[in-house]
Amino acid sequence: MKNDNSTKRVVQHLRRSVAASAAGQRLPSVRELMAKLNVSPLTVRRAFQELVALGLIDARPGHGTFVAKLRAPVTSGNFSWQSLALGPAQVSDAAIRALLATPPPDGVNLGGGYLPDDLQALAQLSAAMARVSRRPGVWARMPAQGIEPLRMWFAQELGGTVGAHDVIVAPGSQAGISAVFRALVAPGAPLLVESPTYVGAVVAARALGLPLVPIPTDGAGVVPAALADAFARTGARVFYCQPTFANPSGTTLDSTRRREVLDIVTRAGAFLIEDDWGRDFGIDAPPPAPLATADPDGHVVYLRSLTKSAAPGLRISAIVARGGAMTRLLAARTIADFFISGTIQETALELVTSPAWPRHLRGLRTALRTRRDVLVGELRSALGEGCLGSVPAGGLHLWVRLPDHVDDAELAARARVAGVVVSAGQQWFPAEATGAFLRLSFATAAPDAIPGAVAKIARLLRA
Repeated sequence: MKNDNSTKRVVQHLRRSVAASAAGQRLPSVRELMAKLNVSPLTVRRAFQELVALGLIDARPGHGTFVAKLRAPVTSGNFSWQSLALGPAQVSDAAIRALLATPPPDGVNLGGGYLPDDLQALAQLSAAMARVSRRPGVWARMPAQGIEPLRMWFAQELGGTVGAHDVIVAPGSQAGISAVFRALVAPGAPLLVESPTYVGAVVAARALGLPLVPIPTDGAGVVPAALADAFARTGARVFYCQPTFANPSGTTLDSTRRREVLDIVTRAGAFLIEDDWGRDFGIDAPPPAPLATADPDGHVVYLRSLTKSAAPGLRISAIVARGGAMTRLLAARTIADFFISGTIQETALELVTSPAWPRHLRGLRTALRTRRDVLVGELRSALGEGCLGSVPAGGLHLWVRLPDHVDDAELAARARVAGVVVSAGQQWFPAEATGAFLRLSFATAAPDAIPGAVAKIARLLRA
């Protein structure tokens, strides 16, 4: 965050210089700006890159940086014909864009889904990429299924009888979810999902035209009787769920229900897509074993990502499947983008097999525990004990219950204006919401920023 603010400061300074200068006039050098603004050379170069991309300055290697000439405005064409050609929109990406939104300057982000800069494995990733980028072959064509050592690592992490041949490397969990839906759910067939559930899965299913069937959940996870009824009533053959630290609710499927859910899926002759997104975020204790480890017959298709626990730019995840499902999934992934960059795969492997990785995860869990406990305490103090059904033992989020008369989308919009980014609960439901909620991330805000942010939310609720 500090680097981002420094870059913004340099950009603003250069914008003022450009506005006060004639086209072609030379701007201060990197060294001059470093001395004047007390910033690093990397910060100045980032600011230059941003303004070059905006067309405000020209960088001439060996000569300096100059104010750019004004470009003639691009004449806008008549695109009205596209309305008829495109037809009605099938899906909106508004919910995804809301998740990726950045807070306003000096704002507090309680709505994000990724670790902030200070909790990411940035130093470890930089070191890993430096070691692998010059290796022979990393820029060559890679196997469609992914490099074998990385697939083996994912297999060993899962355990059981899974081998490298059962693993496909994908570019992040969202790509993995989309591939699984395309490969395993017939066009127009119903897809069972928990309610509430991950908004990215909802959007991916709707983009494919899949009718969503919401299955109710409680504090112990998905309700088995409702799941069995939905399979019998709809004839569905796929159920998407997050048994551990579910996003957004934070719930973990009860140990008794885990066996029940597997039995229901098996009897239905169906697939269970296990999205194990929070495997690295067991704060109070290690998370329970994945459902996939208790499935000998290939009913469970397992998803695991490194993106959340390392950094947003490390788009690496794994899909684990067996039998005919693996064949179809590999075809779907190959058609999508042929293969994933060898540099990214080798960097991921270098990262997770280094001694620095377990140290990073231990430090991360400690920081998450501190932030979770601060947010829990502030919420209960400001909104009352009843605002939280339970405190999740891991993950990144809290699911906050609001009074029924509150419009959570309007509250989220007002909170953003007040400088606090939150996620409205209604977008996490595949059908109608069962109440008013906020999903708050305890990972994305510094502990000392949380009290003020919660106080603003409380004031907006009282208003």
